[in-house]
Amino acid sequence: QVQLVESGGGLVQAGGSLRLSCAASGSIFNYNYVGWYRQAPGKQRDLVARMIGGGSTNYADSVKGRFTISRDNAKSTVYLQMNMLKPEDTAVYYCNVAATGWGNYWGKGTLVTVSS
Repeated sequence: QVQLVESGGGLVQAGGSLRLSCAASGSIFNYNYVGWYRQAPGKQRDLVARMIGGGSTNYADSVKGRFTISRDNAKSTVYLQMNMLKPEDTAVYYCNVAATGWGNYWGKGTLVTVSS
């Protein structure tokens, strides 16, 4: 079983940047799917960015060109670099890792607040 802990959230002004980290308690080498999701108050949890297999990435239209997902297997960490932040990016951000036969795990989230 893998435990995920997100960090790096906080309060930032519009136009600023943050880098979220998702540290796993064990190796993530075998997890071919890593993703970041977010949930704003009163809304459903939505996909922000994901990386599949050898590095194929997908992003929500609202964050394309501003956010970048990456992973460091040696550090068992998944990152989300967020630039040019907007107030509408305010949400709790969750990390997810998954692989067939290995399980599907979520972190508890980190809050990002973008002020206008």
